[in-house]
Amino acid sequence: MVEAVQIPVERIKDSKLPQVDFKNLGFGKYFSDHMLEADYVNGEWSSVKIRPYQQLGFLPALSVLHYSQTIFEGQKAHKDENGNIHIFRPHENWKRMNRSAERMAMPQVPEEIFIDGMKQLIELDKNFIPSGYDESLYIRPFLFASEETLGVKEANSYKFLIITGPVGSYFSAPARIYVEETFTRAAPGGTGAAKTGGNYAASLLSSAEAKKQGYDQVLWMDAIEHKYVQEVGAMNIFFIIGDKIITPDLTDGTILGGITRLSLIEMFKDAGHEVEERKISIDEIIDAYKNGQLKEVFGAGTAATISHVKELKYKDFVMELDVDSMTISADMKKNF
Repeated sequence: MVEAVQIPVERIKDSKLPQVDFKNLGFGKYFSDHMLEADYVNGEWSSVKIRPYQQLGFLPALSVLHYSQTIFEGQKAHKDENGNIHIFRPHENWKRMNRSAERMAMPQVPEEIFIDGMKQLIELDKNFIPSGYDESLYIRPFLFASEETLGVKEANSYKFLIITGPVGSYFSAPARIYVEETFTRAAPGGTGAAKTGGNYAASLLSSAEAKKQGYDQVLWMDAIEHKYVQEVGAMNIFFIIGDKIITPDLTDGTILGGITRLSLIEMFKDAGHEVEERKISIDEIIDAYKNGQLKEVFGAGTAATISHVKELKYKDFVMELDVDSMTISADMKKNF
């Protein structure tokens, strides 16, 4: 077994832990004491260190501010009843980050920085891991172009960081989803399968409009026909129609391959359920609802875990769903 790399640590003088209200965590409100930082310059990774969470100093010509060459991941860590720390499938996130890096013309992050550095960082800040139901330590690795230039090209230097913080539920209640029919999130050949910041920036206008109508999230449609459902802003989407669990497939590269999505598909199959990864149209979903065959709708993602959908709105047609009857996804959430 290869020994884990030990990264230099600068410890914080006064911990922020007493400032955390563990009874009211919310999501993304609090940050742990330390962060991991590494630089990629002249084709090599260097300056790997863990230091107190703090401001970063940059000049206005920072490449990422102009051309959005940035990617990120979202992960979680929990403690079991014996106090042991578990990070949920970190190698899958590491592999996905490097797939995103390839698509965005960015360098690969080495395993010893991403995995070993993450473990060392979490061990250092383990007291920030909450213990309540549906609570966790959220982990945010991210990589961005740090070259100071206004040239439109891939950067020559990059900065990688990992920050963490205690979080509660992303959705405090079953979600109401608005089906977007005008704007699109991603098209074949684009960056939809990469976890890059620009994808999320492009979604904000539609999300804001949906929230004005009282909805929590947007369900995106395909960019060509505006016919097939894709994913929700914060999660992949699943439908139980009859006795089949259906989720949009990843073949055209427009949907992010979620780690929670992957895990759920594996678990549903192990439990004997029939799972189909394929195109599914909004018309098929509406027909199933009208025929009484749409049994459950739920999202899956690192932040959202498994989130039930109680309402879907497409144009003027509203589909209301009985969350209390969603036993298959509810049972899976208990075991997740």
